Amino acid sequence: MEITGKRHVSVFTFPFASHPFILLNLVRRLASAAPAVVFSFFSTAKFNRAQFTERDCDNILPYDISDGLPEDYVYDGKVVEEAQIGLFLGVAEEEFKRGVQVAEKDVGVRVSCLVVDAFLWSSGDLAEEMKIPWVAFWIAGSSSLSAHFYTDLIRQKYDELKDSVGPDDEIPNLIPGLPVVRLGDIPKEVIFGDLESPFVTMLHKMGGAITKATAVLVNSFQELDPDLTKNLSPIFNNLLHIGPSNLVSKQKSPSKPDKSCCMSWLDTQNPRSVAYVSFGTVCTPPPLELVALAEALEEGKTPFLWSLNNDSKKHLPSGFLDRTSANGWGKIVSWAPQVQVLNHCSIGVYVTHGGWNSVMESITAGVPMICRPFFADNLINTWMVERVWRVGVRIEGKSFTKHGTCGALQLVLSSSSDNGLKQRMEALKDLAHKSVGPNGSSILNFKTLVDVVTGATL
Repeated sequence: MEITGKRHVSVFTFPFASHPFILLNLVRRLASAAPAVVFSFFSTAKFNRAQFTERDCDNILPYDISDGLPEDYVYDGKVVEEAQIGLFLGVAEEEFKRGVQVAEKDVGVRVSCLVVDAFLWSSGDLAEEMKIPWVAFWIAGSSSLSAHFYTDLIRQKYDELKDSVGPDDEIPNLIPGLPVVRLGDIPKEVIFGDLESPFVTMLHKMGGAITKATAVLVNSFQELDPDLTKNLSPIFNNLLHIGPSNLVSKQKSPSKPDKSCCMSWLDTQNPRSVAYVSFGTVCTPPPLELVALAEALEEGKTPFLWSLNNDSKKHLPSGFLDRTSANGWGKIVSWAPQVQVLNHCSIGVYVTHGGWNSVMESITAGVPMICRPFFADNLINTWMVERVWRVGVRIEGKSFTKHGTCGALQLVLSSSSDNGLKQRMEALKDLAHKSVGPNGSSILNFKTLVDVVTGATL
């Protein structure tokens, strides 16, 4: 199709976990704000088929790229394996180059800007070759971005200290802009694990390349981490906090209907009394921890809504489901409309893995957290929740035990608790909502992004 006179922006996704969904929501915002721009959106055929309907913006055109997996690859459909990421990265650069050529021929307009998942650092080389702006989107928070940007510095400091410190030690100034951090809460890709794996190498090279980006987008609001923002802002060309994405997304309704009647059940509960339990689509605690968590909920008679996959229900204590549902204070579902649940007045605490989307959704709803982190940025996010923002707690002993979980639930849910946690969470909630209000920082930053994409700043 020929679209003479319009600008053309290509969008590259990292097609794993929540990455492509969050980037697509950003592109929908951009497409609405810049209707004279055509966006060619590159992701896997599976993602594009599921996400693009006749209701989408006319100026977003999906293009399929290969995920790099051989036809006989065995995938269980649940956990993203590092091997899958490695196979994708092996073909990604050529796939995106080929795709841009196809899209330019199809649209009839040369690509004038790249908007990409920050993981795809090599797209900066393509943008330089094409002599066009490169916008890198970090879908998580400032703390994890800083950890990966300062990887070389952190590794150097760790090499000097490693004979005298362990994972539980708190290290001052390990990450510039963060006064102290627990060594074990640094993403393992920075100093632990296989530092030569394709995924770790990708993150390391991203940290070195991202300063070349025309703009670096962060899925957060700048008032949340002022010291980290102050440190990174002079280093990047345009550091733009444009979130939280759940407050500004064009998709306001849940992606699936509430068939389990979560919201109507929450209507029957007392204000701020319910523990919402969910560990996302990737993480599930091991069987012994599921038992300990269930026992703690039952012993304290804590009302709960628990999003738990069917395969894991068999590990719960015998009779737990029947006893708690019969008494009316427990409900287990295979899926819940999380944003709507967290914003319900009955929710008093969120028991979570500490993924960035979940942390943002909890903050914007004003719900304190109990975190049981698993991997990636879960750990540093949990450090921020407990020790920097002080709006939640980490589960005692790094895993669920009956005693530790009972204590955490009591600490957060008790009406007599005077630790200021709820007040601090309300203050962060207010800052988040102000950032996306009229003349809020995230709204102004988004306007700057629109200028970059449309060429108004060039």
